Amino acid sequence: MPQSDDPYLLVSPRAHGVVTATLNRPRTMNALSEGMLHALQAELDRLAADEQARVLVLAGAGRAFCAGHYLNEMRANPRQEYYEQLFARCTQMMLSLQRLPIPVIARVHGIATAAGCQLVAMCDLAVASTEARFAVSGVNLGLFCSTPSVGLARNVGRKQAMEMLLTGEFIGAEQARERGLVNRVVPPDRLDLEIDALVERIVSKPRVAIAIGKRQFYRQVEAGIDEAYAIAGHAMACNMMDDVALEGVQAFIDKRTPDWEHLRPRAAAAD
Repeated sequence: MPQSDDPYLLVSPRAHGVVTATLNRPRTMNALSEGMLHALQAELDRLAADEQARVLVLAGAGRAFCAGHYLNEMRANPRQEYYEQLFARCTQMMLSLQRLPIPVIARVHGIATAAGCQLVAMCDLAVASTEARFAVSGVNLGLFCSTPSVGLARNVGRKQAMEMLLTGEFIGAEQARERGLVNRVVPPDRLDLEIDALVERIVSKPRVAIAIGKRQFYRQVEAGIDEAYAIAGHAMACNMMDDVALEGVQAFIDKRTPDWEHLRPRAAAAD
């Protein structure tokens, strides 16, 4: 299928540092081709360096959120070296989502399958339409979704993850919410309103506190409990040293609204 000359990713900056990035290959159901992976990585790298960025909303054009890897492209390159490089590139992009210092919200309106389901799992939050469906269906093609299983198993229970991986069957949006893959499920006509409300609550909080919190959250969930508490305690101590936290705590003591508008937050070292 010939590819469009349109950009793989439509990036729409909004107010207050909010960015919407829309996967823009509807004819291939926004599959993660080499071009799409490159476009996503470039945007994540750009946002990582943008101190004004506050939230990234990840969406999909057309009738799907993302149908996983672009199988036509994969089948045309039957070399293990090529596959190793492709999956390494995809892994780098997925990890970049978690390492981004701002929250990433998946806007899921249609199907999210295989690496597309992994993409949802690797976002910090996910809001889904009632029409959304999710699957890690590679097993139906004889290709077990091993890399998608990494993100999936860190969102849902082990047995629920294994059932999805072993059967390749779809689950609906409500099932995805019950299992922890998405946060909220709303009718299609309320999807953007729900995301906007969530974004508004996030951007009302200090950016530095969210950046520190997100970083330590993923570090501690991958660690043993002793190390997790050490990481978390260090992160909170660094956070507390920042002017925005000092102002917030003082405002609580003074029983007033914090005045963060005129502060220039220091970069707190939480490593």
